[in-house]
Amino acid sequence: MIDQLELRHGDDGSPLILEGEAWIGSDLNKFWMKADIDSLDGDVEEFELQALYSRAVAPYWDLQMGLRQDIRPDDGRSWAVLGLQGLAPYFFETEAALFISKSGGAAMSLSTEYELLLTQQWVLSPEIELDFYGQNDRARGTGSGLSDIQAGIRLRYEVRREFAPYIGINWNRKFGDAAEFAADAGEDASSTQWVAGFRIWF
Repeated sequence: MIDQLELRHGDDGSPLILEGEAWIGSDLNKFWMKADIDSLDGDVEEFELQALYSRAVAPYWDLQMGLRQDIRPDDGRSWAVLGLQGLAPYFFETEAALFISKSGGAAMSLSTEYELLLTQQWVLSPEIELDFYGQNDRARGTGSGLSDIQAGIRLRYEVRREFAPYIGINWNRKFGDAAEFAADAGEDASSTQWVAGFRIWF
């Protein structure tokens, strides 16, 4: 599934974003592949790929473990992954993941998304993601503790269950040392982007 294939437009440029995932297996055991690609002006700036083994540990909840590889022009990095993915009360789709790099660095990501069915075809989908790091990393613009929050809301029209164009808005905010690193690089600590894209099942 390609959850987001979208163009974001803001003061800092118009990147093309792709977020997708696929799995094979049974209800109890699955193998997941997750990809997150960020491209600007035709150049891939960030490419995150995860390969995970997943096992059901409770109704609607899976424990996941595996590897994550960050591919960047100037700074590739490998991580071990331990996470939990499932459906929280009131049908919030939730993911929590802990990452440990080869050098001993640590990071954690928490995200949740909710789908509000307005009609049989119109769906409103708010989401939020929080990223935490165990240490400062000026090269990547991340700071220790709560480094950044990304929130968005998207309205999609399901032409078919497998294909849905959407529009929305996305907001990013950096905190602490991450905000200082952004200021030192001449960037804003917060940004708002209009988005338009497609959601595709296959």
